[in-house]
Amino acid sequence: MTDPMADLLTRIRNALHARKEWVEVPCSRLKERVVEVMKAEGFLKEYAVIEGGGHKVLRIWLKYDEVGQPVIRGLKRVSKPGLRVYVGAQKIPQVRRGVGISVLSTPRGVLVDREAHRQRVGGEVMCAVW
Repeated sequence: MTDPMADLLTRIRNALHARKEWVEVPCSRLKERVVEVMKAEGFLKEYAVIEGGGHKVLRIWLKYDEVGQPVIRGLKRVSKPGLRVYVGAQKIPQVRRGVGISVLSTPRGVLVDREAHRQRVGGEVMCAVW
């Protein structure tokens, strides 16, 4: 697999379209931190790391609103293996005029765009969620 982060986002997107309750993806620390940020921002219900068969799996419970529509309306991979996107603290892009979030990998860890701006730290823009 050349882009594990794109695989994570695609699995979440496909599970939302199929109205699944949860989805499992191979676990890594980076994926776990990105999912943690998405959960803290209210886009996901819960997640857990499950060990089985000698490798870890990240189980993600998806969140739907009261009429059954997914809370996540869109997911976009911004920085790709062939074209990394780095931004400074002052140039962090807004997603849908502040409705969505950008997830950044910074020297202080994986942060949401508002927190990275508050801490005055830039980094690699991993994905956008709205």
